[in-house]
Amino acid sequence: MKEFEIAKKIGRELSEGELREAAAKALGVKPEKVGHVEVVRRSVDARTDILYRYRVQAFRDNEPYEPFRLEPFQDVHAATSVIVVGAGPAGLFAAVKLIQLGLRPIILERGKDVHRRKADMAKLSVEGVIDPDSNYCYGEGGAGAFSDGKLFTRSSKRGDIREVLHGLVAFGANPDILIDAHPHLGTDKLPDIVENIRLCIEEHGGEYHFDSRVTDIRKVDDGFEVVAGGSLYMAPKVILASGHSARDIYELFDSRGWALQAKGFAMGVRVEHPQWLINQIRYHGKYQPFMPTAEYSFVQQVDDRGVFSFCMCPGGNLVPSSTEDGTVVLNGMSNSARNSKWANAGVVVQIEPEDVPGEGPFHLMDFQQEVERRMYQWVSTHGGTHPLQAPAQRMKDFCRGIVSKDLPKTSYHPGALSSPLHELLPEHVASRLRRAFPQVDRQMHGYYTNDALLLGVESRTSSPVRLPRDPETLEHVDVPGLYPCGEGAGYAGGIVSSALDGINCALQCAKALK
Repeated sequence: MKEFEIAKKIGRELSEGELREAAAKALGVKPEKVGHVEVVRRSVDARTDILYRYRVQAFRDNEPYEPFRLEPFQDVHAATSVIVVGAGPAGLFAAVKLIQLGLRPIILERGKDVHRRKADMAKLSVEGVIDPDSNYCYGEGGAGAFSDGKLFTRSSKRGDIREVLHGLVAFGANPDILIDAHPHLGTDKLPDIVENIRLCIEEHGGEYHFDSRVTDIRKVDDGFEVVAGGSLYMAPKVILASGHSARDIYELFDSRGWALQAKGFAMGVRVEHPQWLINQIRYHGKYQPFMPTAEYSFVQQVDDRGVFSFCMCPGGNLVPSSTEDGTVVLNGMSNSARNSKWANAGVVVQIEPEDVPGEGPFHLMDFQQEVERRMYQWVSTHGGTHPLQAPAQRMKDFCRGIVSKDLPKTSYHPGALSSPLHELLPEHVASRLRRAFPQVDRQMHGYYTNDALLLGVESRTSSPVRLPRDPETLEHVDVPGLYPCGEGAGYAGGIVSSALDGINCALQCAKALK
């Protein structure tokens, strides 16, 4: 086998003939002696000409090739049950893995199924009415289901990412995610993929319960009793994949005396540019409509803390991600076509426990909540026209400490209110952002502009609490048989890493049940 690269101008597809001819040349054999040829990665190179770069694996006709295959699903109708709390990426992939291992998942999801969930999100955007159990963070598919579905993790430290990517393709995702350097699913495609996962789990004997918020977890002699939605569920093991915003789960752990830890997270703003501007910046003025919608990422160091882009949504829209009344929280999303007029990204500042006064496991969570409430209170007391209208400021005005006289149009449906965002954000966050934006312009000339709108607050980047677990067994340090999992437990940061963590917890759970 040999791995090599081919470059091709964007706009004309790489043909099978060209691929095999390049493979023969790389292998040093005649074309008829080429066996399997496979593109393993495709990326955009805009440094000079706008190119696709393909990384290819080629095998001679006498070399063995073993394609990746998912493990088969077993019939688990009569198998030992495992309770899975949460139907986000970690919970869903844990449940799928349990079925492959011959165990029966009982999934308890506080929100609604992925299609009914849409009505609550529409009411959230249009009327500002928050259902605390069904919103952009809670419900089938989790927070990732309505946030573009980015699959950027390529690290193999947690496990074989092919299991996640091939699994998503098996459930209806575009096969391009197997090769794209920055794969994404699209908010419009994810509901069907998530539903297909559920149908597979149910077909093989798994069990779903929606509108079933967990209110109690009790350790008993033969396992656990879990109260959810007013019903009692019992199983020898529990995989807890409740998501990064499930504050009530942390409070439940605290009431039980089970260990919790404050964990660093990041906070900042959503930054919205015209998409045409990002296209021109990233493609150096050579953008054409047939090219992929441009995206960006960056990391800056300011006063020993990272300032970085987060959850960049090219051709996307801003959405309200509050999970409780009296708060304003923003996130971004894109449909698969990425064809809106706007590009948005979180630009956030790393926050460690020592950066915030206080102590105890909740002091960063309380800080997070206080800033979210501050955004809401400012708007509600300064002429806001929608309960979830966002405080906003043009980028250069923010950096200069000037309240913007007017604001550009925004994709954020509740709207934006010109505000002193530079004062509403914590000083250690605002000061680092003010210094970072001009620095980013050195990498992406034109990024630092008053045509860019900053909206607050982007605060749900990850959990500010960790549920400590044994590094070998993945069980909670105080509760054998309970597996804290995914973003909510503080061990993942995105769809792929959460899914891998769910798979790993399922494997450890199965090992303990043998």
